[in-house]
Amino acid sequence: MEGKEDHVCRLIKSLYGLKQSPRQWYKRFDTFMIGFGHSISSYDNCVYMKQLHDGSFIYLLLYVDDMLIAARDMLEISNLKKQLSKEFEMKDLGAAKKILGMEIQRDRKAGKLFLTQKAYVEKVLERFGMQNAKAVSTPLASHFRLSTTMSPQSEEEEKQMSQTPYSSAVGSIMYAMVCTRPDIAHAVSTVSRYMAYPGKTHWQAVKWILRYLRGSTGMGLLFDRRSKMGSSILGFVDSDYAGDLDGRRSLTGYVFTLSGSAVSWRAILQSTVALSTTEAEYMAATEAVKEAIWLNGLILELGMKQEAGSVVYCDSQSAIHLTKNQMHHERTKHIDIRYHFLREKVAEGSVTVRKIATTENPADMLTKSLPLDKFRHCLNLIGARV
Repeated sequence: MEGKEDHVCRLIKSLYGLKQSPRQWYKRFDTFMIGFGHSISSYDNCVYMKQLHDGSFIYLLLYVDDMLIAARDMLEISNLKKQLSKEFEMKDLGAAKKILGMEIQRDRKAGKLFLTQKAYVEKVLERFGMQNAKAVSTPLASHFRLSTTMSPQSEEEEKQMSQTPYSSAVGSIMYAMVCTRPDIAHAVSTVSRYMAYPGKTHWQAVKWILRYLRGSTGMGLLFDRRSKMGSSILGFVDSDYAGDLDGRRSLTGYVFTLSGSAVSWRAILQSTVALSTTEAEYMAATEAVKEAIWLNGLILELGMKQEAGSVVYCDSQSAIHLTKNQMHHERTKHIDIRYHFLREKVAEGSVTVRKIATTENPADMLTKSLPLDKFRHCLNLIGARV
């Protein structure tokens, strides 16, 4: 404005970003959905469902202000959209092709659905100047034995690393891992331990992951209705004993599949130091069983038929025996009581822990760097395709 170029506006109240804004929006949306006859999932508060007259369901998934609606009857979907449009200002994007950076490709005749984040990964590569980098075939090479001893040892190195976008790069990669890329879970878990004080070698490991993504931008998850694995939840768990060079803690890795592809996965350091491989595997199996119970409950609530009890595959025979043996002896009495939750679930029959050969356990890639052939075999086992 002429004559007032040096004036500024005093902000009385923020228009966006109020602390209670997300909560108030959710409460309003929740009230509307409940009033419209939908029930909220007891396993995930952002999943709404309603059983229709023919016994089928209509689902609405909410993430902040993004929604995904699914049902067999298109008329029911249209009716829900109309009701939502009357209550909220919204934009109908039609059949789902992309949501939260995930691209959805469907082949209805073949009964297949493919999820990928190709466009997102390409943006990440461009953002960090790795779009023309030489591709590598594995997420993290075996020669990367990372530890805190590789953190900056001088002020000059510390100053140099402060200009490196380490945290930003790891965070960007992590989002891809969480959504559609279980293949990089172990690598992301490893490099994320050094976010506070990364060194040159840590940064080289992050760039190695980006180089791997450069050669696998189109990789995603293929769900096949006719999969030999069926429509039941199957879990696979593994651990890497004392894999952490700093605290000698073990790494837990598990992956769950549905219709031939991964739906849940995790690679994380165990909270306490295990004193044996059996203990490490037992602790990992406990974490996997907790996830199995949650997934099985969610699937049943969504109206999908499941076999009685969840099945979790483990490649440690001694850990499996420990799940069935109620006797406390010298070698196991020190194990934290919370991990014996697994025994209770096995005894009541809600979970079955079965033996699987290490060569057929896809969770192996979530706990350590693998040779290329074995890594690709693990990818095939969880439905990861390019």
